[in-house]
Amino acid sequence: MKDEAGRIRSWTLDPSKPRYTPPPGAVDAHCHVFGPMAQFPFSPKAKYLPQDAGPDALFALRERLGFARNVIVQASCHGTDNRATLNGIAASNGTCRGVAVVDPAISDAGLDTLHEGGIRGVRFNFLKRLVDDAPKDKFLDIARRIQRLGWHVVVYFEADILEEMKPFLAAIPVPVVIDHMGRPDVRQGPDGADMAAFRALLDSRDDIWTKVTCPDRLDPAGPPYADFVRSVRPLVEAYPDRVLWGTDWPHPNMEEVLPDDGALVDLIPAIAPTAELQHKLLVDNPMRLYWPEAL
Repeated sequence: MKDEAGRIRSWTLDPSKPRYTPPPGAVDAHCHVFGPMAQFPFSPKAKYLPQDAGPDALFALRERLGFARNVIVQASCHGTDNRATLNGIAASNGTCRGVAVVDPAISDAGLDTLHEGGIRGVRFNFLKRLVDDAPKDKFLDIARRIQRLGWHVVVYFEADILEEMKPFLAAIPVPVVIDHMGRPDVRQGPDGADMAAFRALLDSRDDIWTKVTCPDRLDPAGPPYADFVRSVRPLVEAYPDRVLWGTDWPHPNMEEVLPDDGALVDLIPAIAPTAELQHKLLVDNPMRLYWPEAL
């Protein structure tokens, strides 16, 4: 939905209250903040211009959904200016950590500043519709430079380039988190070509994690997202210590059909059917990756 200025709102203003209650300490491990634009202007290279979705809105949603913490992932509309993400972390009273997008020319001192601000990973985006350039050699240099900080790398790509991504992913010297399972075609089912290829990737390294997220993006049939559940539940059961979950709020580029965040939360027990799996997905795993000092 667009306002009079042409700025997009991609989130519902009235999400349902979930029937499912997350375990105490649950982490929404993939969300974003947009702006406020007056304080943190969007990148001139941004492919979309969202309405403001700042920390106050994020924390109100978190309370409604029953979560305790967030991981704020730098949105592509802010480019490599991480101030909006850092502002969200700073406003959270220690309940947020973040994933940055950085200019390859960033100094070590600049990385240290991000670490002090709560950043614990760096994101590499390979979606051509969102970014103009994805220099693998420079990304690998960044990955080597963040080793000393104990960070990880988050990688976003689509299933059709998984094969060509393999050498790059294998060369990353720190743990890797794959956004949204590399966007498989969930209509193929759990044994389809896309999910089989993704499982092979997970089997190639024991420090590759993934976010079992975004049924609203991956399942074109829409609610109740049956193909997503059918394809993703076996992944959660097979790799219980390497999966993360998040809302993806405020759902960049989803303005045609606004996802209901409460309904997304209610899918959690469908993909993680036991209390033990739910606790790993929502508490143990994100805490190990983002708040290891608290364990």
